[in-house]
Amino acid sequence: MSAIEPGPVPADPEAGPAEAVATPAMRVLGLRKTYDEATVPVRALRGVDLTLAAGEFVSIMGPSGCGKSTLLHLIAGLDQPSDGEVVIAGESLSGKSEDDLARLRRRHIGIVFQFFNLLDGLTVLENVILPALVAGGGRKAAEARARGLLDLLGLGDKLDSVPSQLSGGQRQRAAIARALSNEPTLLLADEPTGALDSVGKLEVLELFRRLHAGGQSILLVTHDEMVAAAADRRVQMADGRVFEDSAFPGPVQVEVEVVVGTTSAP
Repeated sequence: MSAIEPGPVPADPEAGPAEAVATPAMRVLGLRKTYDEATVPVRALRGVDLTLAAGEFVSIMGPSGCGKSTLLHLIAGLDQPSDGEVVIAGESLSGKSEDDLARLRRRHIGIVFQFFNLLDGLTVLENVILPALVAGGGRKAAEARARGLLDLLGLGDKLDSVPSQLSGGQRQRAAIARALSNEPTLLLADEPTGALDSVGKLEVLELFRRLHAGGQSILLVTHDEMVAAAADRRVQMADGRVFEDSAFPGPVQVEVEVVVGTTSAP
């Protein structure tokens, strides 16, 4: 899989070439979300600012109900904020129609869910090809990329299997391949290891590390300290706000052999 290219460099007439900075993969500015505003308001987000640099891996942690998943949904354009702005690869989501948001997602965003969301009536290969076809891509190119991704993720011998024939870790790897099929600027992952056993979790954790090493920008929501520690930074949320944003000294080392990237993977 090719590394994700950084976004365009913004022009600054007063800055020399050495001062140019790549466009962030994602910026969130003063984001607020209130539900049931007319009755009993629930303030899910209370003014969140967050930036993810191109190629950066950031994890978000916090108790249930703190706004983590709401934040991810707003970044993906799956819901609208009450106030504030989301900017993906230099493009603001504000004021966009549903069709425009769908097009932006197809260009820039891949999403990995906790429970895979694979279509059991399709083979693994067909599941991974589908987003590219929906985006209007040619089948030949989409299939070539899908085969390459599945081989890289250790599923090259499962192309004709249906999701119900795979282990939990294999299904999540297939879901990650699907999320990467359109070469997204930003990969969003919502509790991607929450439904997996310990072996499946380690497989997926190793995969995220490899994707990050290849230049993929990743924003991951998790309750798991070990999963969060694979990231460059950890963002702690509570009561709809960010109260800590700090760099990790380095990933947690786990002395377990995980086979990812070969067709012999379990």
